[in-house]
Amino acid sequence: MNGCGEFGPLLHGFVDNELDAANVVRLENHLKQCTQCRDDLVDISRLRAAIEESDARFEAPDRLHERIAQRFNPKPSARPIAQMKRWAIPGASGALAASLALLMLLPIQTQSTVDREIVDDHVRSLLSDHLTDVRTTSQHIVRPWFNGRIDFAPRVPELAGAGFPLIGGRLDYLNGRVVPAVVYRRRLHTINLFAWPAEHSPNRTVERDGYTILEWSDGGLRYAAVSDVGKQELIQFRTAFLTKAPGE
Repeated sequence: MNGCGEFGPLLHGFVDNELDAANVVRLENHLKQCTQCRDDLVDISRLRAAIEESDARFEAPDRLHERIAQRFNPKPSARPIAQMKRWAIPGASGALAASLALLMLLPIQTQSTVDREIVDDHVRSLLSDHLTDVRTTSQHIVRPWFNGRIDFAPRVPELAGAGFPLIGGRLDYLNGRVVPAVVYRRRLHTINLFAWPAEHSPNRTVERDGYTILEWSDGGLRYAAVSDVGKQELIQFRTAFLTKAPGE
């Protein structure tokens, strides 16, 4: 899982959103040609997602609590260590212990962070000339193309009749995992539709940096459409998506 040549070390930085814009563009252009690096990127993303979903916790041993207590509370205490662990959290020893535990956990993605990533992925797809990995108006090509590249199957309806022609699809990275991006047009505007497995949650609309994000759940997946078209047009897009029977 080392990628190839100079691009191997960039894969982890790409997954962790640590690369500058120039290296992001270089790596994305390389991924178009390199199957090995694409496979490694999927493996790295799956590993990170598994760690995030494992709900791992670090339980500090009594010895660590005792050392912290001795450092910040040098005077002998009549309370045993077991009791101290219950009341010391508001104090300095508890704060330090909590900080040590937090250092061992991956950063938690807030909804605002995910919204920013959705807009960033949309803009980057337009600027880096990486709108599609597979360019076609046929759902019977786009949907099978995702097989083996991700571990779930998004819907890819053809919506040209509703005014949203299918353009193609690509792989992208969002909220700690590789996700499909299905691409549609609305006149001269681009709509990126991302999907990922998630429990059902309420529909939501967000406006950020001049773009509109519309989210909904369907069939065990969470969908997020993003574009610079108006909110009402994205609602029309969602309606067309949900009313289109699978396979049509």
